[in-house]
Amino acid sequence: MRYFNVYGPRESHKGRMASVAFHAFNQYREHGRVKLFEASHGYANGEQQRDFIYVDDVVAVNLHFSDRPVSGVFNVGSGRAQTFNDVAVAVINALRAAKGDSGFGLQVLVRQHAIEYIPVPEALKAKYQAHTMADLTQLRAASCNISFQAVEQGTASYVRWLLAPQPV
Repeated sequence: MRYFNVYGPRESHKGRMASVAFHAFNQYREHGRVKLFEASHGYANGEQQRDFIYVDDVVAVNLHFSDRPVSGVFNVGSGRAQTFNDVAVAVINALRAAKGDSGFGLQVLVRQHAIEYIPVPEALKAKYQAHTMADLTQLRAASCNISFQAVEQGTASYVRWLLAPQPV
């Protein structure tokens, strides 16, 4: 299995390598804004894209293959690229919904400075991947026809989990 940008519960131990959703959640709660990279690699501010997949969907794929004898390399992603802006908007709006507030679109959140764009660090520029998207051909050929959650749904679930009291 080749996992794409997995996000969801119990990833805090990954530190800097935790998901965009995890960092956006913490930034917004601490500072009232989410920082994303400004335009780079041919993409506008925050429009760099990743294939984000919610951990529940990864578990479903693993369970699908647990009793099926197959071999090969299988990409485990959603099969769609979504922007970092999508993640930030989803996190902020899920947090707003938890307080009973209505959500806002990207432009409003940018005008309100809830989303801020920062330069891509020099040390990262040459290594940065501005776009990833899983090719699900092999996965689908192995009869794995799971419908994967879009960032908006997975992130809302994740934010609800992050807000819930966690057992010790």
